[in-house]
Amino acid sequence: MTKQSSATQYYYWPTANGQKVAIFLEESGRPYTIHPVNITKGEQFTAEYTRISPDQRIPALVDAEAGVSVFESGAILLYLAQRRRQFLPQDVKGAAEVLQWLFWQAASLGPILGQTVFFLNYASEHSSLAQARFSKETERLYRVLEKQLSELPFVAGDYSIADMAIYPWVVIHAKQGITLADYPHIVAWMKKIGERPAVIRAYAKGEEIRPSSQAEDERRKLNGLAPL
Repeated sequence: MTKQSSATQYYYWPTANGQKVAIFLEESGRPYTIHPVNITKGEQFTAEYTRISPDQRIPALVDAEAGVSVFESGAILLYLAQRRRQFLPQDVKGAAEVLQWLFWQAASLGPILGQTVFFLNYASEHSSLAQARFSKETERLYRVLEKQLSELPFVAGDYSIADMAIYPWVVIHAKQGITLADYPHIVAWMKKIGERPAVIRAYAKGEEIRPSSQAEDERRKLNGLAPL
């Protein structure tokens, strides 16, 4: 992969959370340097990376020009949107609309869908209670998103960091046991986002880092179901 020389350094692996910020960086149109952090090899636990991300998770971003490092994907999106004045309305009402959906993704959608994927696909012991609990909540969250998108073209009206945060999680809907035929407005929204050149580029770069053919083996390794 060709790396650009830039003050913006992005450390990630092409998971759902990693792809959120990758989309913004591509949409922004400004140069950035990619630093792959292979989480299946434990590279997130190195001392060098821990100085950037104390929680030892991906992604993380270093803005050398400002002397700032940020971890947590939602926080990175907010930082970049504010610093670059992109994909976040400048008026108070518009910003509030975007931020509530950004935090909805970080606090509800991501954690719940992550647990659903785990219990449906990778848990070493079957738990019908856990599967039912998280699947039910996943369906509720999809209904919330569907209703919102039935009224607006994008989650908060105009395309924003809220869409960037949510999209990578909905892309993996099949592993969440979700059939999108039940959510026509989500389907239309996904098509609009998935066809954006910046989104295509972000996923193409992720594919260079970690081919999709390797993704399933990685997920199993991360959940202790296969040797590293």
